[in-house]
Amino acid sequence: MSKVLLDTDILSEILKSKSAVVTARASAYLAQQGCFTTSAVSVAEIVYGLRRVGRDDRVAQFEASLATAEVLPLDDAAARLAGRINADLERAGRIIGMPNVFIAAIALRNSLPIVTGNVAHFEHVRSAGYDLHIDNWRTT
Repeated sequence: MSKVLLDTDILSEILKSKSAVVTARASAYLAQQGCFTTSAVSVAEIVYGLRRVGRDDRVAQFEASLATAEVLPLDDAAARLAGRINADLERAGRIIGMPNVFIAAIALRNSLPIVTGNVAHFEHVRSAGYDLHIDNWRTT
């Protein structure tokens, strides 16, 4: 199993142990890779979601878990790529939201497949001509 970038939805499912299929795949991945890799954008989305519902205890727990994770930043090169991707998607009438565009750009800049349950949005990035590899841990 090679290194992958976890999208927000899958990372959230792992944290909640919501799906037996996702939990099993995450455990196998963690045993092989030693840590999860996600993006700073996903971190922001999860912290936002937890704070929005008043779960400050879960925010602290999540932030502590990041000590053993690799969090990839939205750097200048990824930001420029995200701008190109977003413009291409907009011209094609395929709006997927800037957080997803940022996550796709981070995955592409780091040459990592993205693990997501939100396959439809990321397929739009592929359809726009970007070589984004997508894996869905929700399916067996």
